[in-house]
Amino acid sequence: MKHPVAFRSLRWTLALLAPCLFAGCGDSDEDDDNGPLYAITTQLLADDPVESYVVVTSQAEQTSTLSLDNAIKVPGRALGVGVHKSGTLYVVTDESAVVTRYKLNDSRRLDEAGSVSFSSLGVTSLGEYQANFHFVSDTKAYFFDGATAQVVIWNPTAMTVTGSIPLPALNIPDTVLAFSGAVARIGNQFIMPVGWRPVSGVGITRRAGVVSIDTTTDVATIATDDRCGYTHDIAVGSDGTVFLATEAYGAAVRRVQGADAPEPCLLKFNPQTRTIDPTFYRSLEGLVGGGTAGALIPGPQGTAYVRVLDESLAPVLEGTHPRTIASGTGWQWWELNLGTLVATRKSEFPSTSGSIFLYESENQTLYTEFGAGAASTTLRVLGESGRPTLTTRGLSFSFVQLR
Repeated sequence: MKHPVAFRSLRWTLALLAPCLFAGCGDSDEDDDNGPLYAITTQLLADDPVESYVVVTSQAEQTSTLSLDNAIKVPGRALGVGVHKSGTLYVVTDESAVVTRYKLNDSRRLDEAGSVSFSSLGVTSLGEYQANFHFVSDTKAYFFDGATAQVVIWNPTAMTVTGSIPLPALNIPDTVLAFSGAVARIGNQFIMPVGWRPVSGVGITRRAGVVSIDTTTDVATIATDDRCGYTHDIAVGSDGTVFLATEAYGAAVRRVQGADAPEPCLLKFNPQTRTIDPTFYRSLEGLVGGGTAGALIPGPQGTAYVRVLDESLAPVLEGTHPRTIASGTGWQWWELNLGTLVATRKSEFPSTSGSIFLYESENQTLYTEFGAGAASTTLRVLGESGRPTLTTRGLSFSFVQLR
């Protein structure tokens, strides 16, 4: 179930690991010493102050509970990023601009192996999503920073900053710029969706955006559209057509604010012209016959999944924050054929949280299910009726296969 473009981008762009950060911290699993190993970072957002834990485990595909007993505690919201099966993890946190590199040793631990700071470019935090880091080669990687509206270019081998790509056209007064947690790569073109929300209050900005970068020249092209907003989700059809869609949070804002919020939509991005097609627009609600609809999650070749809120399972109460709705359970799965744009309810998939991330393990594509109150994350198999595997405390935004 590996989409030729979208899932390749997951392997190379969403690849992240959270291993033990110091020698002497290891995994308690007693599995094959030569088998797959994964690093998972979980963020305990309910703690004060917020702390994260990074664990190396072999049990990503098994039904089990991840212990944090031997995990390493990291202040703030930590992520681990890197290249699939490279044995290297780059650990970052929202509390600094420092990237710390770790390498997997023969004892299934990670040894510290250098660091680099992005502070010289005005960067102060490296939080958000693992997709904000993209590894072009062994010697070139990108970091997309919404706070400074730029792409930092750095060398993950030499651990040095080598340049930047300023994106001042993305700055909109009184808004927060947010790069997506889902990306795509087509040949030498890296495609990053962009969304905006108001600095204060609850809502989303009526503006869709895409940054596409030629990875051979580091030249960026920006495309925008004002017909809808928060198109943070992306999927690629079997014919190479790139679709953008409003994510679940944008759909939740629409549910709370009604017509005052932009309608969740589906748009097309042309990777040849690097523009958003002005002649194409679909309402996500219309594709699924009505209701609160958002998200576009890559599925089997030529398909993607749209999420639809089932309020019989997750009632929306007055005053409920859209973030709570998007992260809460009760979102149905609908499979969208990207060729015909016909959507079909997948009743065999259990209703889960609306906002999810996809991770690649040795044999499976896994998706996250976030528990109420940010208390837990369960990984489920995409394609096996949502079979649950690993569960951990907190919210896990970081996963990568180290070996």
